[in-house]
Amino acid sequence: MSYIVLARKYRPQKFSEVIGQEHVTRTLQNAIEQGRTAHGYIFSGHRGIGKTTVARILAMALNCRSKDKPVPEPCGICESCTEIRAGNSVDVIEIDAATNRGIDEIRELREAARYRPARDRFKIYILDEAHQITDAAFNALLKTLEEPPDHIVFMLATTQPEDIPQTIRSRCQHFSFRAVKFDDIVGQLRDLLAREKIEADDDALALLAEAGDGSMRDALSILDQAIASSSGKLTAESVRDLVGAAPAHILEEIMRAVSEGKSDEVLAQANHLISEGHSPTHFARQMVRFLRNATVAKVAGADSSLLQISGEERARVDRIAELFSEEDLTRHLHIMLRTHSELGYRQEQRFHLELGLLKMAHAQRLLPIEQLLSDVASATTSNGTKPQAKPTIVTHASRGVETRHSEPPSARSDYISPFAADSARKTTPRQEDTVPSAAPGPRIVATSSQAEPVILGSAAPDRSNPNYVSPAPRATAQPESMSDSEPSANLELPSSTHSNEFESLQAAVLQALSENNQHVLVSMLSAGEWGVQGNELVIKVTESRTVVDMSLGSEAKRIAIAAASGVLGRAVKLRIVPGAAVSTTENSGNGAVRSASGAGGRSRAEQDPVVRRMRDKFGAEIRTVIDYRGKR
Repeated sequence: MSYIVLARKYRPQKFSEVIGQEHVTRTLQNAIEQGRTAHGYIFSGHRGIGKTTVARILAMALNCRSKDKPVPEPCGICESCTEIRAGNSVDVIEIDAATNRGIDEIRELREAARYRPARDRFKIYILDEAHQITDAAFNALLKTLEEPPDHIVFMLATTQPEDIPQTIRSRCQHFSFRAVKFDDIVGQLRDLLAREKIEADDDALALLAEAGDGSMRDALSILDQAIASSSGKLTAESVRDLVGAAPAHILEEIMRAVSEGKSDEVLAQANHLISEGHSPTHFARQMVRFLRNATVAKVAGADSSLLQISGEERARVDRIAELFSEEDLTRHLHIMLRTHSELGYRQEQRFHLELGLLKMAHAQRLLPIEQLLSDVASATTSNGTKPQAKPTIVTHASRGVETRHSEPPSARSDYISPFAADSARKTTPRQEDTVPSAAPGPRIVATSSQAEPVILGSAAPDRSNPNYVSPAPRATAQPESMSDSEPSANLELPSSTHSNEFESLQAAVLQALSENNQHVLVSMLSAGEWGVQGNELVIKVTESRTVVDMSLGSEAKRIAIAAASGVLGRAVKLRIVPGAAVSTTENSGNGAVRSASGAGGRSRAEQDPVVRRMRDKFGAEIRTVIDYRGKR
């Protein structure tokens, strides 16, 4: 007689022999005892976890001839049980739905279902890989599945229950099978090896269970290979060589090199593995599992039940978890997950694996954004500020290079969680509500900043009130700054137009352009010199003619003219003159020309501590300075 593989030789023949699916077997046994068996079942779940096996056991229990009714546990010795176990029962028909998936096969099944069983109580159809059946075939089965004859039971086994139409699922009892636990697989393997009289190390069994990935059938298939490749006793080294797994200590050494920033050692270890024939894809998968276990050990502890690994592996991931923070481990896991997914469709797999390992080594040099923001915020305080943690320089004598390491912010005594700081900010009354605020300084805006709204109408401040305090004057430009071709005597506001109306004119034009996404034009015009020459609004800017032509389109010009005409109460034209130099002289008194920035504002902005800190930290530069004090 030919050899029978372990997965078939030790296939469960009773509900009590099925491991890891107690929630399914218990429900089915109770239903048989209570006489509440259904006419349709769907068994779904991971591969190799007992879906078809449970379907056969249920068929044996329904047709067992040890009693005159279905039994919760088949006897296994009667004719019906023997024939079902051998697969040659007339009344239990197993159909490979991947092959017989068309409407014609389902029509034949429906016609045969009308006839009573030849000998047993029920005629049972077991459809394996049921998700392969076409939609038309499922529709042809609907009526029979909803109201079948009393002697018919359908059992559908599938790994993809979402592909089965909802109309089919609603007519069946759905049982979702779970992946077999790590300890259950190890116990089953140990029991089978004892029956086969083969010795094995605990670490070897742990490697087999891990390679099974929750599938009992996969673990038994690998065990068959391991027995054939060994010379008596199963060892961890022989199993590791069989499955192509990298030695566990190599993973630990790579992560230690990552924690120390030793990129050359990381590449050397990767080169050693690849030169020995290890697959980059398989190694990346191992690294993903290792980092996941290290993250779980960091979060839940090394003794957590979430870790389905051996005792030696628990100690190893616990040591690695001590070297990194939770954020670092999460970042490294994300890097390796992306690397593993990329290796599936990349040709140069080695290069992508090395790139992923180097990313983890370089990630150690990153500083938390909370630390950078707290450094910027600390620059605005008084001289009694607390010193912020800085990156330390660690020199490797063997390499002569410097690697930056940063202490995790949570490890510092002065660290405040950003969530706690935000909550405190929301619950603390604002300073301007209790203490008079000082006059604001210049504001730095990017090229996409929008002009602040101007208060008009009844909500505007009453300038005729004796208690009204005039705001600080804004920087203006004298008419002398204009070109010779446009005399300054012609550039003035009508006598009926007051200073606040001129500000409303400028703000209305800029706001209308900003609302229509003309941010570049808003930045250019806000720094220019504004004036009214008859029925023409003239704006002088520092940009060249090319920049003006590129920024001022027909739509932008129409929007600016409409906004200016609405404020002045008459139709005006718009003319933008390029090449003017913006001066910072005082107001000429008639309010004819206005400038949005000046040397004084830029000087104050450059001396601002927050601005200086941002320039030092991020290399930022001041593009435009707008002083809004005249509007407040």
